Amino acid sequence: MDNKIFVEVSVPTMDTSYSVFIPVSKRVYDVIILLEKGINELTGGLYEPRKETTLYDSLGNQININSIIKETNIKNGSKLILI
Repeated sequence: MDNKIFVEVSVPTMDTSYSVFIPVSKRVYDVIILLEKGINELTGGLYEPRKETTLYDSLGNQININSIIKETNIKNGSKLILI
């Protein structure tokens, strides 16, 4: 599967994490929207998408929302934080 990578996304506001495939050809901003929609569905609406949600790497560095996933340091097995 060259067009997707497998990552773990931690959601501190829900005190949980999810293992998901994300598309490498999408912008980070679009992936955030996809993640929020998926988490909202999985939690039965308990997670509410927000306009100011950002994505961080495991070191706490904010990932530029305008970057395309394959141009970032996000790789298979990366641990990300959705805040």
